[in-house]
Amino acid sequence: MNRILLIDDEQAYRQTIGNALRQSGYCVFEAGDGERGIEIAQNERVDLIISDVVMEKLDGFAMIDRLRMDPATCTIPFILMTGLADQESRRRGMTLGADDFLVKPFTGTELMTAIETRLARHKEMIMEAERKLVQLRSSITLALPHELRTPLASILGFAEIIGDESGELPASEIARFGKMIHRAGKRLERLLENFTIYAQIEVAASDPQKVAGLRNTQLPNTAELLRILCKTSAATYRREADLTLVLSDAPVAMSAQFLRKTCEELIDNAFKFSEAGKEVTVTAGKVDNKFVISIEDRGRGMTSHQLASMGAYVQFERRFHEQQGTGLGLIIAKKLVEIHGGTLEFVATAGGGLTTIVSLPVSPTL
Repeated sequence: MNRILLIDDEQAYRQTIGNALRQSGYCVFEAGDGERGIEIAQNERVDLIISDVVMEKLDGFAMIDRLRMDPATCTIPFILMTGLADQESRRRGMTLGADDFLVKPFTGTELMTAIETRLARHKEMIMEAERKLVQLRSSITLALPHELRTPLASILGFAEIIGDESGELPASEIARFGKMIHRAGKRLERLLENFTIYAQIEVAASDPQKVAGLRNTQLPNTAELLRILCKTSAATYRREADLTLVLSDAPVAMSAQFLRKTCEELIDNAFKFSEAGKEVTVTAGKVDNKFVISIEDRGRGMTSHQLASMGAYVQFERRFHEQQGTGLGLIIAKKLVEIHGGTLEFVATAGGGLTTIVSLPVSPTL
């Protein structure tokens, strides 16, 4: 039996709707104001909330805003009832996270249709999230042990040598082994970070509220972040002379953490799959109402079939080109861009190589 929370400060109206819902087989909790409604929502497991907008104690807009900020209640389907038929009120409600809007007076059929639609949609979302989690668990179960084993073996192996032969090894050799341990540890750290972010993306993608929260982020200093990332990556590959930067600022609707991760993977790919002495050019700036980042390399590129087949845990031509990692880098970048309302495009570079174009929404305000 589905449990519905009904909130309205007009007792007669609340009782009429409550009785109709009970006759239709729903378990109903009632609240006469927004504060009491929040209390019930946080303490009872409810499947859907129906609330009036205009109430003396905490109106419907303020209430939904607070409920969407609480992880325990942020995904509960929410239907707002109001006598306000204007588009501004509807838009405000939807922006705050309302799933539907019923304008008073409405019929019993309209009410039941709205409820059934929202409950069915929520059930579909839960099933889709569970399906993705099953796939994710399967992928991680198969890929994680193998991918972790290589850097872990390096760390254990070199640490064992240092421990067993430290008295016989010259200081330079111990220092070299220490650097190898550090390099393997950094690879291990990146693998774990990629698996964690991929799992977060898969879960968030099935939750409209989480997606809306991600897209509401604002990052003003994009050019400096990109400059640091590019120079760090170039230095890692000892290719500072190959890097060309043409960067300008614009506020981007993405967090610094996720923009850093997206560009880190794409810039690293540009250096990894191109030869020393060949230019890597990164340009960024506002184009129309988008922040566009272009990363151009002169490497071996990717075929149209490879681009179409891009997915998590896929590495192209691994038999011919040794690669480290799970192949998660590109798919993480792609998913991060898309979940923030942007696009990621790969274009063959004239004369060989690949141009990666990231287009992200520009934040309306800083």
